[in-house]
Amino acid sequence: MNTEMRLQGKTAIVTGAGGGIGGATAHRFASEGATVILVDIDAVRCREVLGQIVGSGGQASCAIVDLTSETQVVELFSNVLREHGRLDILVNIAGGDCEPAASVEEIDPERAMKNLDMNLKSCMLCCREAVKIMKPQGHGRIVNMSSLVYRGSPNQFSYSASKGGIFSFTRSIAIALGGFNITANALAPALVEVDAFVRALGPDRWKMLAEASAERYPLKRIAKPEDVAGAALFFASDDASFITGQILEISGGARL
Repeated sequence: MNTEMRLQGKTAIVTGAGGGIGGATAHRFASEGATVILVDIDAVRCREVLGQIVGSGGQASCAIVDLTSETQVVELFSNVLREHGRLDILVNIAGGDCEPAASVEEIDPERAMKNLDMNLKSCMLCCREAVKIMKPQGHGRIVNMSSLVYRGSPNQFSYSASKGGIFSFTRSIAIALGGFNITANALAPALVEVDAFVRALGPDRWKMLAEASAERYPLKRIAKPEDVAGAALFFASDDASFITGQILEISGGARL
């Protein structure tokens, strides 16, 4: 454990905590002294991360939630308030892409709406409920997961739309909530090495994509989950107390 803990005594929710980026963020927050509520729809992976954190001396609990369900989101935050009495940090990482590599002519309304629900709707619902706790406290940190494709993408239309929406929404709540000492910022990673991508593409296709992407990035490598977790920690800590409404590209210099 760190001797100087930046999140000591803080209560944090990390959604998508069963995934690579969410798991790395939950681990980092716990190592910095936070009590972390791990939220994921995948019970097995969420509890694996929980076991790792508790096993290393961290404070954490697990909540299995479908974040596209308003009822379940409301219940999640009600439980957190009842059990912990406060919420200092919300990190919205949960999401995904149900329509990768589709052409404009092939956009499927059902899959597009699923992308909007998984990424944008879930983020908006969690922020709404978090603010109900943070406003009376007069303090809060919100970190939302966008993506480098918020700038646009030639083959991820609904996904990039959802990630662009997250940035616009984050800027909007930053404007609305600044007077309550609540900051809201967004992260925009480029390609990150996570198991979900490897499983979706297969090892061979993943290797080709990772190598081609790394070659284009000035730093000549793709991101690791820990790179994103470090940026989330910065926004969640007092080091970023005068930063709000911003998007941080964690891209190795991609698209400079």
